[in-house]
Amino acid sequence: MTFYQNVLKPILFRIAPERAHHITVALLKLGLAIPGVGSALRKAYQLEDARLECHFLGLKFKNPVGLAAGFDKDGTHYQAMATLGFGFVELGTVTPKPQDGNPQPRLFRLPEDEALINRMGFNNAGVDALVEQLKKPRPQGLVIGGNIGKNKSTPNEKALLDYLYCFDRLFPFVDYFVVNVSSPNTPDLRALQEKEPLTELLTALQQKNHEHRIPTPILLKIAPDLNEQQLDDILEIVQTTGIAGVIATNTTIGREGLISAMADVEEIGAGGLSGHPLRERATEVIRYLHQKSEGNLFIIGVGGIASAQDAIEKLEAGASLVQVYSGLVYAGPGLVKEICAGILAK
Repeated sequence: MTFYQNVLKPILFRIAPERAHHITVALLKLGLAIPGVGSALRKAYQLEDARLECHFLGLKFKNPVGLAAGFDKDGTHYQAMATLGFGFVELGTVTPKPQDGNPQPRLFRLPEDEALINRMGFNNAGVDALVEQLKKPRPQGLVIGGNIGKNKSTPNEKALLDYLYCFDRLFPFVDYFVVNVSSPNTPDLRALQEKEPLTELLTALQQKNHEHRIPTPILLKIAPDLNEQQLDDILEIVQTTGIAGVIATNTTIGREGLISAMADVEEIGAGGLSGHPLRERATEVIRYLHQKSEGNLFIIGVGGIASAQDAIEKLEAGASLVQVYSGLVYAGPGLVKEICAGILAK
């Protein structure tokens, strides 16, 4: 058992999840301000090995483990989180205008299931604030993605304008983009996953992208709740629009197979479920897309990764890279190093 499991986690789990998140990051930043702590953390949590390096999307990743979107919406933590050994971090989801998101409480733990339920609602300081953060020096070798969405107040028929604005503002500062139309926490957002509106959205973004001498890879983040016909549509849309690939998957609105008391789950109410209960379904989606595309689709796998074996499962199913978030809450900051060591041991 680690210091995190024995000491920090029991303390943090006594605190409301969203507040615990802010405390954790604040402690990390405070520690890094002390001389010598940064080098000690890097020694403890980073695993540098040339065999972990990988090249995708025209980018070099020092290892295949990334921090999923949602952890650092405003780009205020990525420099500190880089000390934990991530090969890449994905910032956002960010929207054109600042918005508060949904009322608190909006983040909940299901400890028996090693899961989280969130209905954050794209709370963020706006894309212009993120741009200011990205003007700061970047940790060496860190790949940064920008996850973009629309404001809650923007009707779907005008959503494209929000995505284009975020795209334009972030273009000089990020290495890849992620189009988020799969969050369950913004009303009607998932309607944009339907074939016609999604094709229009991605086509327009790609047209804007190719106005630049060197385009930036665009990925699509998809929901785990899509059926096979909808997944087939996604494959067709990727082919039609020429985007670089997908991130599979976002959180689920399903509640099947939970150990937690259903009364407690129902009391929490709406929101996206992440963590261990999502692991199997996310892997199924990755495997389906990989097989149907005959291995030609670039996939970042995310959902329920809390161990090296979980990550390897995603990679063997067809993902090229993986991301973690909920797994950090339950497994602790050593997760990235554990995954990297597990990959090397195979």
